[in-house]
Amino acid sequence: MKWQQNEFTVTDNREDLDIEMVHDFLCKASYWAKHIPRSIVEKSVNHSLCFGLYHDGKQIGFARAITDYATFAYLADVFVVTDYRGRGLGKWLISCILQHPELQGLRRWMLATLDAHGLYEQNGFVALQKPEWFLEIHNPDIYAHSSPP
Repeated sequence: MKWQQNEFTVTDNREDLDIEMVHDFLCKASYWAKHIPRSIVEKSVNHSLCFGLYHDGKQIGFARAITDYATFAYLADVFVVTDYRGRGLGKWLISCILQHPELQGLRRWMLATLDAHGLYEQNGFVALQKPEWFLEIHNPDIYAHSSPP
């Protein structure tokens, strides 16, 4: 799939992804995946439905849906590089993902965010209605203890 908005493009074509750029952002600029090894980024991309955001062919954003394509999807690793923020591109990227034909009719979408609640709420996400139903195993420093990226 491909979406176009002026000089910006969103596509799910994995071959267009700049894995080095995605890894660099996640490893150095994200709060959720600091120090993530490139091999883990590659594995996560290979096992997810990925979306790249591009400006005139240069990748400026990324997101991935971890999904069974039938009932559930988890939205992960969503980012737009700093120079392109504030233009509605993150909202558009999420909207494109939610419109993807392979992701229609899912019973539940989930995500976790520290500070972008407003962005996701614009696309229909709400706080957990029954947080007591959900449990987690969370290892936030797992990449800090692995070998260098």
